[in-house]
Amino acid sequence: MANHKSAQKRIRSNNAKRLRNRYYAKTTRNAVKRLRNTTDKAEAAEKLPKVLSLVDKLAKRRVIHNNKASNLKSSLMRHVNKLQ
Repeated sequence: MANHKSAQKRIRSNNAKRLRNRYYAKTTRNAVKRLRNTTDKAEAAEKLPKVLSLVDKLAKRRVIHNNKASNLKSSLMRHVNKLQ
């Protein structure tokens, strides 16, 4: 266990940030999964900007790497563009 007040506070704040990051990451993963399972082009095109925004926010907060965010966005756009 930590011996200093600052180390104890750091443990508390890291735990809070970890939980927050897990929440945002899980929410985004679910949104991506829902978008990938969509077969209707109009519905997918409606969902796409919201999902891309969530991915961008994760990258901005450094929850995921910028390159991973770019790869995700690219694959999602390809999926939506392929739909009939």
